Amino acid sequence: MVTKETPPQNVLNPYFSNPDKDYVYKANIDALGNKIGGLFIIKKLGEKTHRILFTTEMGNTLFDFSFQQNGFTVNRILKELDKKILINILKRDLKALVLEKPAVEQVFSKTNNRLIETNILSKKHYFYFDSEDLKDIVRTRNGKVIVKHHFANIENDFAGQINITHENIQLKITLTALP
Repeated sequence: MVTKETPPQNVLNPYFSNPDKDYVYKANIDALGNKIGGLFIIKKLGEKTHRILFTTEMGNTLFDFSFQQNGFTVNRILKELDKKILINILKRDLKALVLEKPAVEQVFSKTNNRLIETNILSKKHYFYFDSEDLKDIVRTRNGKVIVKHHFANIENDFAGQINITHENIQLKITLTALP
């Protein structure tokens, strides 16, 4: 039976929350039939600040973004990727990925599973916890899944595999942690 709980003030997304760690992933982005590979690096710089860098394996920067509490900065982006629609998609996807404590609107639970409804950049997101691990972040519109962040190979608040899949456009981001 699903029960509705009194929402806590915040939910904790533990991934990318350690400022002493550089999170480095092998990245593959498949967008509209085009494939881009490289290194994806996330660094927590402050209480509510993250920097995300995507480079080719040769070190050329494809994009470099900073997320502050209520701000977003494009530090650098490859000219061919500098499209407002693409930047907005990446901004939404990556903000949901690194936001540690989104405000909670509703909480539902069943046995060891919890579903937490939040609002990120004016869009509904649902955080799905299986036992204590955050397994999915799903953005919906009109009751349909638009984007799904799936976390796998979780160990000590670290996701070894992350898949960000868009259901309404051809875009998939696969991140695999490097040792």
